[in-house]
Formats: sequence, structure tokens, C-alpha cells
Amino acid sequence: MNLKKYTSEFKYNLQLAIPVMIGHLGHVLVGLADNIMVGRLGAAPLAAVSLGNSFVFIAFSLGIGFSLAITPLIAEADGEDDIEKGRNIFQHGLILCTVLGVSMFLMLLFATPIMQHMGQPPEVVELAIPYLEIVAFSMIPLMIFQAFKQFTDGLSQTKYGMHATIIANIVNVVLNFVLIYGFWIFPRLELVGAAYGTLFSRFAMMIFIILIMYSKDKFIPYFKRLKFAEIQKSVLSKIINLGFPTAMQMLFEVGIFTATVWLAGTLGTIDQAANQIALNLSSMTFMIAVGMGVAATIRVGNQKGLKNYLDLRRISFSIFLQVFMIEFVFAIAFFALKDVLPLAYIDNIAVIKTAASLLLIAGLFQLSDGFQVVVLGALRGLQDVKVPTYLTFIAYWVVGFPVSYLLGKTYGWGSQGLWVGLLVGLTTSAILLFLRFNYLTNKLIKKT
Repeated sequence: MNLKKYTSEFKYNLQLAIPVMIGHLGHVLVGLADNIMVGRLGAAPLAAVSLGNSFVFIAFSLGIGFSLAITPLIAEADGEDDIEKGRNIFQHGLILCTVLGVSMFLMLLFATPIMQHMGQPPEVVELAIPYLEIVAFSMIPLMIFQAFKQFTDGLSQTKYGMHATIIANIVNVVLNFVLIYGFWIFPRLELVGAAYGTLFSRFAMMIFIILIMYSKDKFIPYFKRLKFAEIQKSVLSKIINLGFPTAMQMLFEVGIFTATVWLAGTLGTIDQAANQIALNLSSMTFMIAVGMGVAATIRVGNQKGLKNYLDLRRISFSIFLQVFMIEFVFAIAFFALKDVLPLAYIDNIAVIKTAASLLLIAGLFQLSDGFQVVVLGALRGLQDVKVPTYLTFIAYWVVGFPVSYLLGKTYGWGSQGLWVGLLVGLTTSAILLFLRFNYLTNKLIKKT
């Protein structure tokens, strides 16, 4: 095998992926800042952030998954050099994302009472409810931001989303510091302060990307607003038909991680706090893979528009190889630093020891988790989303979750058993999705 034909693509893959990685990491780093600062308040507040964010992750996965449909459609239009088609997709996508953001806010608001009936520690629930009620409102600016971000990603202009999330994180850290602990004229709000920090940082992110894009001449043709008569059911349906299955794919994966948060909560505050640390750390490495997945979507979408299927397959394999190498480094880092990384969050020995054991398992699933999200990105670039949705459901809920429940609850392995189920589900997903991609690309090549 001539490795050079794959490795020669690494540089351009990273040029596209790094800004996306930083942008997606920004979402996780908002949570990281919350976790580290709240962790200083004790195990119960940290567990409350975990419980509150478990609901947010569900809404977040639906919203982000849906908005990802904009990227391959814009990339295809860009490959065809069709600005009017791109404008149509962007404007319809912005409308849908705004409606979805409002819907997610209302969904989270009405879901908060459910916490009281989930068998979670009472002191954790009491802290989590006001936290979630504030963070829920941030779904509206977040989804408007996502519409703009996925549009620019589709045009291979990935740096603007990165810049916006950097601004958001600066705002979040500053507000967290003054509102969680209290500083100068600002009161000590603890968890509620962390929630306000997240809310205002997401508004800052939305405002920044809108202002910066309206200042660039190259985007102006796309911003000519749709008249009411121009709204087409066919374009809305196209985005929904691509976005809904993509949202379901993300929901199935995020859902199994969320289920482990809830199951860990039934094991006690220590397990739930440890679960939050391991989940936050693994989420950061996952976002690196998500960036590579977006690069796969963009590049596959471009080649699909050009109908160049041999290069499409070669470029995709270059990204698969590259993410495997990156995730291998992360796996080694998790193994080596399992006892050190939790110290950044909390000084509770019981929580640290449990988190360290979970990081061992997280290290094992780095490879499969990174690989499956990149293959999903390549399939999204092919606009193949329905079959992968079924495959991810099978992997996570027919295979992975039963293993989590049996080992974690039935056989008493605790949090470690829950995470072994995650490992099994992610590995199954990686295998099934690769088989699907291999079949489709070979079929396309044979037709040409």
C-alpha cells in the first residue's frame, strides 16, 4: 500500500479540521470551566452540574446533529459553484435552526421536574434544577450560532466558528470567576453563577459570528434575505430529511452516555461526580475527532459535487488513518495520566480513584469513538444518513446499553461496568459504519 497517497492529504485535512476542532472544543471547554470551578465547591455541586448537563447534552445532540445537515449541502453547492443554491440552503437552515432552538429551550424547561423522579441524590437534584432552568435558555443563541457556523464550514471557511468560540470561552471564564465565587460588586451565586456564565457566553458567540460574517464581502450574496414567497417546502424537506437522521445518530450516541450519567447517579454522589470528570475529559478528545469528521463531510461533499469518486474514497481513507493516529496518542495519554487528570477537578480522594478507573476504559474506546465519528462524517458528505441511523441505534441501544446495564447494575461492577458497555457500543458502531462506507464507495466507483 502506497501510504503517501493518503498522508499527502494530512496537511489540508488539518487545515480544515483544526478550526472546527477548536470550535467544537469551545463548547466542551465551557463545560470544563464550569466543572473545574464548581468542583471546588464539593462533590454534590459537581454532581449537580453532571445531572443538569445530561439533559442539556440530549438537546445539544439533537440541535447540533440537525444543524450538521447544512454543511454537506453547502459543500455540494460550493463544489458546483452555485451561490444561489447555497443561499437558499443557508437561509432555510437558519430558519429551521432558530425554530429548533426555541423548541429545545421549552423542552428543557418542561423537563426539569423529571429530575425529582429519577432516583438521584436529593441534594444533587435541588442544586441541578435552577442550573438547568438558566442554561436551557442558551439553546436559542447556540442554535442560531450553529446555523452560521455550519454554513461557513460548508464553504471551507472553518476559522470563523473557531474565533467565536474562543470569545465565548473568555466571556465564560471571566463570568464564572466573578459569579460563582463572588467578586467586587458581583454576588456569590455558586451553581447559578456558572449557569449565567454559560448563557451570556453563548449570546456573545452568536453576536460575534454574525457581526464578523456581515463584515466580509464574500458572504454578502448568501445573506440576501429570503422573501416569504421564496420559502420552499422542498428545500426545508431536504434539510430536514438529512438533518433529522443526523440528529438521531448523535442522540443515540449522546443518549447512551447520558444514560450512564443517570445510572451512575443511582449509585451515589461519588460515582456521579467521577462519571462527570471522565465524561468531560473524553468529550474533549471526542471533539478533536468531530473536527476531523466535519473535514470528512466537507471534502466528501466537494468530491460528490465533482462526481470524482476515486478521489473521494482516497481522501476519506486519509482522514480515517489520520484520526486513528491522533486517537492512539490520546489513548496513551489517558492511560498514563489517569491518576493526575482528575486532580484538576476535585480533591475528593474517593471521586479521584473512581474517575481514574473510568479513564482507563475511556482510553480504550478512544480509537473506536474517533473512528466511528469520522466515518459518520464521510457518510454525511455522501448524504447517506438513514441507514447509518439504524446502525448507530443497533450499536448503542441493542448492543451497548444492555451491556452497560447488566455489568453496571445487575452484576455490580458499578461505574466501570457502565463504561465497558460504552466501549462495546462504540466499537460495534465503528465496525458497522465502516462496512457501510466501504460498500457505498465501491458501488459508486463501479458505476463510473
